[in-house]
Amino acid sequence: MSSGDGIQIPSRLPLLLTHEGVLLPGSTVRFSVDSPRNMHLVKHRLLKGTSLKSTIIGVIPNTRDPEHDTDDLPSLHKIGTAGIAVQVVGSNWPKPHYTLLITGLCRFSVSGLLKERPFVLAEVEQLDKLEQYTTPATDDVAAQDGELGELSHKFYQAAVQLLGMLDMSVPVVAKFRRLLDSLPRETLPDVVASMIRTSNKEKLQVLDAVSLEERFKKALPMLTKQIEGLKLLQKTRKMNPDHEKRVLSVRKGGVFPGRQFNLDEEDEDDDGDDTAALEKKVHGANMPEAAFRVCLKELKRLKKMPQSMPEYALTRNYLDLMVELPWSKSTKDCLDIQAARTLLDNDHYAMDKLKRRVLEYLAVRQLKASLKGPILCFVGPPGVGKTSVGRSIARTLGREFHRIALGGVCDQSDIRGHRRTYVGSMPGRIINGLKTAGVNNPVFLLDEVDKLGKSLQGDPAAALLEVLDPEQNHSFTDHYLNVAFDLSQVLFIATANTTATIPPALLDRMEVLQVPGYTQEEKVEIAHRHLIPNQLEQHGLTPQQLHIPQDTTQDIIAGYTREAGVRSLERKIGAICRAVAVKVAEGHRVTKSEAATPEGAAQQGDKAAPPEMPIVIDHIALKDILGPPLFEMEVSERLTLPGVALGLAWTPLGGEIMFVEASRTEGEGQLTLTGQLGDVMKESAHLAISWLRANAKTYQLTNMVGGSDPLEGTDIHLHFPAGAVTKDGPSAGVTIVTCLASLFSGRLVRSDVAMTGEITLRGLVLPVGGIKDKVLAAHRAGVKHVILPKRNEKDLEELPANVRADLDFVTAGNLDEVLSAAFDGGFPGTASTHTHPQLTSKL
Repeated sequence: MSSGDGIQIPSRLPLLLTHEGVLLPGSTVRFSVDSPRNMHLVKHRLLKGTSLKSTIIGVIPNTRDPEHDTDDLPSLHKIGTAGIAVQVVGSNWPKPHYTLLITGLCRFSVSGLLKERPFVLAEVEQLDKLEQYTTPATDDVAAQDGELGELSHKFYQAAVQLLGMLDMSVPVVAKFRRLLDSLPRETLPDVVASMIRTSNKEKLQVLDAVSLEERFKKALPMLTKQIEGLKLLQKTRKMNPDHEKRVLSVRKGGVFPGRQFNLDEEDEDDDGDDTAALEKKVHGANMPEAAFRVCLKELKRLKKMPQSMPEYALTRNYLDLMVELPWSKSTKDCLDIQAARTLLDNDHYAMDKLKRRVLEYLAVRQLKASLKGPILCFVGPPGVGKTSVGRSIARTLGREFHRIALGGVCDQSDIRGHRRTYVGSMPGRIINGLKTAGVNNPVFLLDEVDKLGKSLQGDPAAALLEVLDPEQNHSFTDHYLNVAFDLSQVLFIATANTTATIPPALLDRMEVLQVPGYTQEEKVEIAHRHLIPNQLEQHGLTPQQLHIPQDTTQDIIAGYTREAGVRSLERKIGAICRAVAVKVAEGHRVTKSEAATPEGAAQQGDKAAPPEMPIVIDHIALKDILGPPLFEMEVSERLTLPGVALGLAWTPLGGEIMFVEASRTEGEGQLTLTGQLGDVMKESAHLAISWLRANAKTYQLTNMVGGSDPLEGTDIHLHFPAGAVTKDGPSAGVTIVTCLASLFSGRLVRSDVAMTGEITLRGLVLPVGGIKDKVLAAHRAGVKHVILPKRNEKDLEELPANVRADLDFVTAGNLDEVLSAAFDGGFPGTASTHTHPQLTSKL
């Protein structure tokens, strides 16, 4: 690489064709490589080479339009720059490409092409001396007489003038000063042209200027233009101390001297105005002292920061959020209790307990202005109106409403936000909801709080502990804000289908209000007050076109839906509306055709006539639209053999009836359990078998051959239908005992009796939960008698009066009383074989 004439580049160079700019000698530029030829050059030359010589390549500007570029080799520009690749970085996103960092060494001209594939290799001739960019400055050019020396001096003076107009404390400016003092004068046009804001076309003119005199002539006007721009800027506004930092911008991918002086000042003026407006907003946000100090500190940093820094946008976004948060904005509560009661009654039928709690809150707010927002948790099956009643509460209070869906959330950052050190950080859902609501006392609905997940990113349920604690949420700290925000005025309402999956610590912070399922009478009333009018409106119908009598609504509820809520009922009503809409639309079409052609109407009269209005849905029309009934309400048909009993179960979707079936065959006393049973239910079955064997003589229970031990020579099979559904819990104990007692005695269980309760080995009946949902399920199924544990008698007070009137309740303290009530005429061996203890409630 060296000779008597100085350092020489190789005579054969691989060529890199680039659209991304012009590499000048003495500058360092970053190029993105993704074309096939350039990719082959990197793979086969730069990455496989082991010598310094293999890192030297030629960079030729590709003047062809990149949008119309083809795989054919374009006509090469006559002048290029030899450069050394100092860094190669590969990436596969968004597509495979390399990024090269190349430092320009000297100019060359292309003598001829040696090969075009897989990359371009050319014969080149060096045009510049390589030493001039590596040796200290000399006065060779300055000492020359004539026009070249004058141009060199003039260019140097202009560069010094530009340097004097900039702040030396800026690192880029200081480095420019050092280069100005150390590099030879003949290199200055290339170095300065690569630093100041110039177009690729102007840089190409400097590259093509082979003679030094021509190079000075091309670069001097560019430098003069930058100086004039700075002078004009100084006249229009006084430069602040950090102005040069904003004037200097880093060119994409550049490392010095791939930096440029940016004299495009429109954005800078706007930025100054925006910062002043932001500062005004900070002072007018009326935020607490601690938050105000943090904002002032961030604002001070923002003023000193150039817009090109990534942190500028982060800080600006943070300050924008801080001024948008409702630190002191709130809505005034509507405290008229009578109006609130009327509004709640109009929006929702039943739900007395929830309405009473809202009215209590309003009453206390009238007496005490500064009251912390309660934290309520509505627990009940789907479709009973938990979410919609939260929206009604917000409307009743005159507050803003915001719903946060927590189902499936498994990252605690969703609640608390991300720390601002992370890329793409953002505040949590609580702070985001406050920003959306625009006030600091909205109604927040935390939907499906029982379906929170847990993952490696933390436990969101634990993050909610601070949010839902009245003693702590006055200073809730989001990770993104990093300052305290007062949540004590927010009315939090959580909804859940069950409390079993809510962590105990979180449940302890909430006031749990049970929202039970609806009775049939309540569903009929809800359908005619809310569901039918809503569906008529959604389907473009009017009450004059469709009428659904109450008897039809009861048939829909009894035969086509079996649920605690009213979602399925609403869908069935929607199906009826769609069927009627078809009839109405066809009637309109026939009417129009009659009006258009009277003689044609006579021909079509037999085929389609407009239906009489309103269309009344009776039992026949109901069956035509919805098909045969899906549910049979009479359960007596399944209790036609000994060994079948009817139990009551609780699920998150409401109560359900559950059949228990038993059969016996000759065998060795084995007990088989099927139906996807949990451990607790399996233990209940073993308890029942043990108790019945111990009391077999008392109750005259025998095995298949008449022996006193029911299990001797007999195998028992217990099955719980709906085998695909997992079942567990202790409340099936009395049902299993009754089922087996029926099997061993050969007597039928009463067909209108359902039961629930836990048993012990001594024959006691213990209380269970979910009584209201279970009794409502029995009522829906047409059961007339319900056997309950004695200690669950208090739960009957929560039942609607019409349900208590329709059902006979038997409260049992032991299994003797259960068996006596479950069989017609009592059970042999029981204390009373004829009397049925019955609860009469006077509520």
